[in-house]
Amino acid sequence: MRKVSFADMNCSIAQALEIIGEWWTLLIVRDCFLGIRRFDDFVERLGISRNVLTDRLDKLVAADVIERRPYDEGRLRYDYVLTPKGRALWPVITTLREWGDEWITGEGNEPILIEHRSCGNVTHTRLVCDCCGEPLVARDVRVVDGPGSR
Repeated sequence: MRKVSFADMNCSIAQALEIIGEWWTLLIVRDCFLGIRRFDDFVERLGISRNVLTDRLDKLVAADVIERRPYDEGRLRYDYVLTPKGRALWPVITTLREWGDEWITGEGNEPILIEHRSCGNVTHTRLVCDCCGEPLVARDVRVVDGPGSR
C-alpha cells in the first residue's frame, strides 16, 4: 500500500500525523516517557528492527521531538531525550493509554497506572476549559475558524 502524505493538508491533526502518526513512533515516544534513552534498549523493549528504529529516531530528531545526546562520542553512541516539543506529547500519550485501558484491556487489566506524586493517588486525565475550568466534552464545544483557516 502506498503511504499517503498529509503535508499539504491545512489541518493540525494531519500535520501532527506527518510526525507522530506511524505506530512505532508513538511507542518510541512512550518509551522515552518511561525513561528509555538508549538505542539498544529501544530495540530490546520494542522488538523493533534496527533499521526501522534508526529511521524513526532520525525523523523524530529532524522534527525536534527528541534530541541526540552523545554519551560515547568515540563509538558514536547517543541517548535519545525528549525535547520540550516531545514532552508536550505527554497528554496525547496519556489520553491514548487511558482510552486503551477503558476500551481495549478493560478495567482491572491496566498495564500501568499514573500516580500523582503530590497526593499519592492514582489519577486520570481530564480535559477542562482553560478559561472557566469546566470539563470539556464534544457536545459542549463547537469548531470556529482560526487565524490559519483558508
